[in-house]
Amino acid sequence: MQNTLLLVDGSSYLYRAFHALPDLRSPDGYPTGAMHGMVNMLRRLRADYPAAYIACVFDAKGKTFRDDMYPEYKATRAPMPDDLRLQIEPIHEAVKAMGWPILMVDGVEADDVIGTLCVDAVKAGMKVVVSTGDKDLAQLVNPNVMLINTMNNEKMDEAGVLAKFGVPPDRIIDYLTLIGDTVDNVPGVSKCGPKTALKWLTAYDTLDGVMSNADKIGGAVGENLRTALAWLPRSRELITVKTDCDLAEHMMSITESLVARPEEGATLVTFFTKYGFKTLLRDLSAVTPAASVTAAKSVPAGGAVSATQDMFGEAPKVNVNYEMVLTDAQLDKWIALIDAAPLTAVDTETTSLEPMTAQLVGISLSTEPGVACYIPVAHAYAGVPEQLSREHVLEKLKPWLEDDSKLKVGQNLKYDSHIFANHGVTLRGIHHDTLLQSYVFESHRTHGMDDLALRHLNHTTIPFVDVCGKGVNMITFDKVELQRATDYAAEDADITLRLHGVMQAEVEGDEKLNYIYRQIELPTAVVLQKIERNGVHIDAALLDIQSAELGARIVELEAQAHELAGQPFNLGSPKQIGEIFFQKLQLPVVKKTPSGAPSTDEEVLQKLAEDYPLPKVLLEYRSLSKLKSTYTDKLPKMINQDTGRVHTNYAQAVAVTGRLASNDPNLQNIPVRTKEGRRIREAFIAPPGSQLVSADYSQIELRIMAHISGDEAMLRAFAEGEDIHRATAAEIFGVPPAEVTSEQRRYAKVINFGLIYGMSAFGLAANLNIERAAAQNYIDRYFARFSGVKQYMDDTRLQAKARGYVETVFGRRLWLPEINSPNGPRRQGAERAAINAPMQGTAADLIKLAMVAVQNWLEADKLQTRMIMQVHDELVLEVPDAELDLVKRKLPELMAGVAQLKVPLLAEVGVGKNWEEAH
Repeated sequence: MQNTLLLVDGSSYLYRAFHALPDLRSPDGYPTGAMHGMVNMLRRLRADYPAAYIACVFDAKGKTFRDDMYPEYKATRAPMPDDLRLQIEPIHEAVKAMGWPILMVDGVEADDVIGTLCVDAVKAGMKVVVSTGDKDLAQLVNPNVMLINTMNNEKMDEAGVLAKFGVPPDRIIDYLTLIGDTVDNVPGVSKCGPKTALKWLTAYDTLDGVMSNADKIGGAVGENLRTALAWLPRSRELITVKTDCDLAEHMMSITESLVARPEEGATLVTFFTKYGFKTLLRDLSAVTPAASVTAAKSVPAGGAVSATQDMFGEAPKVNVNYEMVLTDAQLDKWIALIDAAPLTAVDTETTSLEPMTAQLVGISLSTEPGVACYIPVAHAYAGVPEQLSREHVLEKLKPWLEDDSKLKVGQNLKYDSHIFANHGVTLRGIHHDTLLQSYVFESHRTHGMDDLALRHLNHTTIPFVDVCGKGVNMITFDKVELQRATDYAAEDADITLRLHGVMQAEVEGDEKLNYIYRQIELPTAVVLQKIERNGVHIDAALLDIQSAELGARIVELEAQAHELAGQPFNLGSPKQIGEIFFQKLQLPVVKKTPSGAPSTDEEVLQKLAEDYPLPKVLLEYRSLSKLKSTYTDKLPKMINQDTGRVHTNYAQAVAVTGRLASNDPNLQNIPVRTKEGRRIREAFIAPPGSQLVSADYSQIELRIMAHISGDEAMLRAFAEGEDIHRATAAEIFGVPPAEVTSEQRRYAKVINFGLIYGMSAFGLAANLNIERAAAQNYIDRYFARFSGVKQYMDDTRLQAKARGYVETVFGRRLWLPEINSPNGPRRQGAERAAINAPMQGTAADLIKLAMVAVQNWLEADKLQTRMIMQVHDELVLEVPDAELDLVKRKLPELMAGVAQLKVPLLAEVGVGKNWEEAH
């Protein structure tokens, strides 16, 4: 490629590298994740696309001509994370040492420099390859310029641009002008998405054509187009990449200034040593290109690496061998392999992502890195080769799948367990789960397989969208051609096994993390699968009645709002609400949106509702409308026709604190502070002959605070079984507990819970509706009486700043990326999280331990009682009448006994025919 110019959008690479890798640190604690990513991506790129001329283009500091043209340009972008900012100069140093010329030009963006170089190179008779993830640069593509995106192996020539966007490169500017660019805060035509823009450009050819025919376009979006006509020329200017930048001060010519140079070995040795890049030091000349499964290239096998080592390191190589299993002989061979293997990766391909209804399409297995198979069992398309039947394959695999001694690893095996259960197979022997390993090791990162493979193996997996498509053109997996399905599915099993190899040492090498993984997360996943399959009975008829009542009340509120406003308006339109509030009624502006308009969000309505009737009506309208649409209307439609129950899904690897997230439907956010919300819980019912039992940890986070802080006054209050809020009030107000008034107890309760969530004097004053000075006085008194709590808070802030994370009682790491941020509000937010996260995280650990203990007891004693819900600190069970007394006695004992803290744990039990009664 002697006549090729390879350009890198360095600013794009920076962010991609930073977000792709865990929070890596040098031996002295300096952040290095983005450095690792940049070094490895540039090495791989240069190996895959050798070129005589190369350059890495970064944005220069300061404003550009676009900022002068439009002050709001990129105004909505979050500031660069501090840990990334610290790595910019070292990255420039490394890039130069790797032989890449660097370009940064004041007053323009990296895109404009790249655009100018593309034009100059083509004029000089060169081909150009631009590595970027920025869709705006598609406007540069022509017969001599191609874009590549190494994150997903995407290559875009002219045909590729047309296939992806529906318009050729010379219409990309028009296309983007119409839809706008939310990343750069460049407005387009309101409500005009890609489909509408494509429709208009197809009809009228160009942006100018669309604008000149605006009066022919009907509907609301046509009106929006006419409203935007004056703005669109400016939008086009902002989106157009400059191709005539003056580069004379920065380079002579491409052939003189952008020659690809060899790496400076001595400089890189010093650099890699300074920042702890041990793997790269071992072999400065090594390169590990991304694997291509379809071409059966050599790919890096997963090997254990340290958190301070290069996560994209040069691991041993293996040859990929993926087999499509279509015969009994092949199946028998694989059964023998997995039967003898110490650990096998298992994955399923299905008809949907809905675990209770999805049907099995195929199974993939892997016994060693690079060795995997795919067993298709239900692909159905014209000309599909003959497959083994699903029933036959499951019959032969069932003994192994249900054998506890045959150890298995997977990526989110809870889902695969559901799929096998849908076909009468109970998956046992779940020994590892890479989703949970990642969650325990780096809870603040993403845990999808594609992200993990890139982060830990430097491997770009085949994207699902490449196999099944997306949108209206998406197909189900049973329609995927078998060879393509094999490449994709076998890779999943193979990568899972290799990811386990990488992360196992990280988790098992730390005693605390290993406890969280082995004793909490893995067993919890098994219990959650059972809770999800149990489901909960819903009284659909009662919800229909509630829905009708809510609908009637919503209509009343709408009429009331119109009367208070003096005119009809759309209660769901922030724009119309703003006009009524701030133009017609002249209500005070509490805060503004990022665009400068007066805000009408929930916080604003709450504030205004204290003094004005219309905001109060709107709050109730929004609350009831959400209840109706989210629960009373929706829940009856979610009843599984086979089971007659509603089955939620508990996402285990989402919240950094360890809390579970319920979805489809979300059972954790049903409001309990309003009577309408509590009535919805009445529709969660026990079947005839059973009761619902609710067990809830009492004041769990305050008990954890007492344990962690060791504060003598708090420990004493809990040990003696006192009312902690009354005891706190007695301390703060200096009165005997018996003389504490209800108002004083209420103040103490707010203070108790507020302080563990980092509430300031300002927040406490607003909550109690008192002066700030009085609130500060209460806080000072609190800390004077509970000095151990104050000491804990001070120590925790210091530890968090030093380590970048805090821990739960059991050792779960709760990462705080902003704890050392120079941005005051962000840093203070992280400090508040540092204080509360150990309590919230420990509470999450305790409820998970309780779930495991309760499920183990139910199974050991062969009871008919079933756990059906977990909601924060609460467990809900469906209990036959004959087992009710036993469960009421045993359940709180089990929950209180899962851990020995410095204060006793207390679980309170309620019973009822429905959830509200039990709660």
